Formats: sequence, structure tokens, C-alpha cells
Amino acid sequence: MSFSSSPPRPPSGPRRRSLLASAAGAALLVGCSGAPGDGGPKGGPPAAERARARAARDSEELAGRYAAVITAHPGLAERLGPLRAETVRHAEAFGAVRAASPGASPSVSARAAGPEDDASAVPAAEKDALALLAAAERELAGRRSGALLEVPGELARLLASVAAAGSAHVYLLTEGDG
Repeated sequence: MSFSSSPPRPPSGPRRRSLLASAAGAALLVGCSGAPGDGGPKGGPPAAERARARAARDSEELAGRYAAVITAHPGLAERLGPLRAETVRHAEAFGAVRAASPGASPSVSARAAGPEDDASAVPAAEKDALALLAAAERELAGRRSGALLEVPGELARLLASVAAAGSAHVYLLTEGDG
């Protein structure tokens, strides 16, 4: 006697794992998007604009620190020049603009060059100067990572990317110390 049973049919519809992954993805997307009219107190700029402006200033100040260390320790220029240039590009990505004409406001590069008296704040030993830069990069990367949930998606992605670059800078600044 032969039974002709059909093979078990796969369940129709989405699987439980797919639903859970979709729900988790949707929650992340919702968490990364800000309200379009999120204005600051008393009609000030929206939180995202304030965060973007602060990130630009922070990158400009960090580029200024790099410039001060390069000025104080010219032997580090080859090693630090690319990191400083990338930091200037980060400032520009956050909205800092280069001056188009001599009468315009100071450019990112000019502001990032740092004040002349900053060189006196740079440690005399190259190793200590590199440690100072690494600590500044580490602190800024941590602050940017902490701000990710407070800004809309595109700015959060930019902050995350620049924070990751800052962490890579920390590694490059400290790699010769081990």
C-alpha cells in the first residue's frame, strides 16, 4: 500500500527572523530621524543646525591644534600634514566654508592654521605633542559618538563617519608608542 503524501509545504508569508530584522531596522531609522520643525529655544536655530555648527568649529579648532604642533615640531609635518588636511575637510563637510574672496570671512584653512601663540601651549617633546593631539582626537570622537542619537539621520551618519576617522587618527598618532 502506497501513501502519496505531499512534501511539507513551507509556511507562506514572512518568517519570524525577517519580521524581527525589519522591526529592528525600522526602529533604528525612526531613531535617526529628527522632527523637521525641531527649533531651538525661543525660535533659535534647530538642534541639527547647532550641532552641525559646533562640529565645524570643533574640527577647525582641532586643525588649529595640528597646525600649532606642526609649527612647534616641523619634523612631524610629514606625519601630521595629512591628518590636519583631513580635519580641515571634516570642518568643510560640516559647513565651514572657504573664503571666496579676500574680503570674505576667514577661510577654514586660515582659522585652522591656529593662533601664533598656540605654539607655546605645545609640549616641547614630540611624543608629548602627539599624545596631546591623540587625546584631543579621542575626546572629540567620543563627544561626536555621544551626539548621534540627538541629530537627524544624515548628520548622524556624517558625525559617525568623522568620529570613526578621529578614532583612526588616534591610532595613527599613537601607533609608534607601543
